[in-house]
Amino acid sequence: MVDKIKLQNFEDSKVWQDAVSLAVIVYKYTKTFPREDQFGISSQLQRAATSVSANIAEGFGRKSKKEKSQFYSIAYGSLLETKSFLYVSEKLGYLNDIVPTLAQIEGIQKQINATKRVINA
Repeated sequence: MVDKIKLQNFEDSKVWQDAVSLAVIVYKYTKTFPREDQFGISSQLQRAATSVSANIAEGFGRKSKKEKSQFYSIAYGSLLETKSFLYVSEKLGYLNDIVPTLAQIEGIQKQINATKRVINA
């Protein structure tokens, strides 16, 4: 859930930390993808996954509630994009068991939604 104390840095945010962990997992996954896919789904998956933590960080630095909420919405969209690319990667046979990663994504989804509720309260 969202910390009740006022965070000083985005690096202290659990949702940002979890999003970075997700990006690391995605990079590890894509190292195993076929070389010919290096600029295809592999690259798209990496960009989507890294966009989540980047937008959380950018939203943290914004002053207005509207801007903060907008960046968390973008992070949420990137998270769903990551999820979609994982499904495609699995169907292509590039990944075998994405269930743990999907569970991690669902946790991040909940954290982003909770953060947006706090921002918009």
